[in-house]
Amino acid sequence: MSEQGFDREAAVDRVEELVETVETERMAVPIREIWVFGDLALGLDPIDRLDVYLTKDVLMRDDGEAVPDAPAVPGVGSVVRADWAAEYPDAVRTGAGGHAAPEKCLAAHLLEDGEPIHLEVCNASFEDNVTQRLRGARLREDYSQLLDPRGVCLWVDGTRSESAFQKLRESAFALPTLSAALGMLGMEDDEATEAATAVHAWREERDGVTVRGDVV
Repeated sequence: MSEQGFDREAAVDRVEELVETVETERMAVPIREIWVFGDLALGLDPIDRLDVYLTKDVLMRDDGEAVPDAPAVPGVGSVVRADWAAEYPDAVRTGAGGHAAPEKCLAAHLLEDGEPIHLEVCNASFEDNVTQRLRGARLREDYSQLLDPRGVCLWVDGTRSESAFQKLRESAFALPTLSAALGMLGMEDDEATEAATAVHAWREERDGVTVRGDVV
């Protein structure tokens, strides 16, 4: 990794590390899918920013044992696992209201400070959320919140796609431009171009680790 981002091989290695961490360590919430999207999926080298998508379960109740020494933070034991918080207290993060925020906890656990990585976390699958975010962005006329639909699924319910990793290393995915991809989702050419410009502008303003979470 450099100050400008990752070279391609390092980016794929970093994603493999993330997958291995999810496979081997207790997470704040259950993770069902891991995707990459954007520059890495496109085959660019170097990668300015690495874009990762996690599909998580909404934790309605803690699925672990009660942990008396878990941090006394609202939401620990309900929206994030208490035993995870006790094991990784330095990774507990809260939102504006002071409650534990699963997406921020996951980012703190998985990512190093300053890494040029953007993390998306949602309870919906990547493909479903692409559609939901597209609908919402068009209603609000705020295209910066679109989710780039050019994604590659690397891991689902404990099973890693070795072929997907191999194709990433070989830059073997044939994916369209962002505006063309949005056109395939039903946008007219002018709207797709405007939306792609907004997404790129939003992305260029980001620095270091960024995280965005939503619930569909």
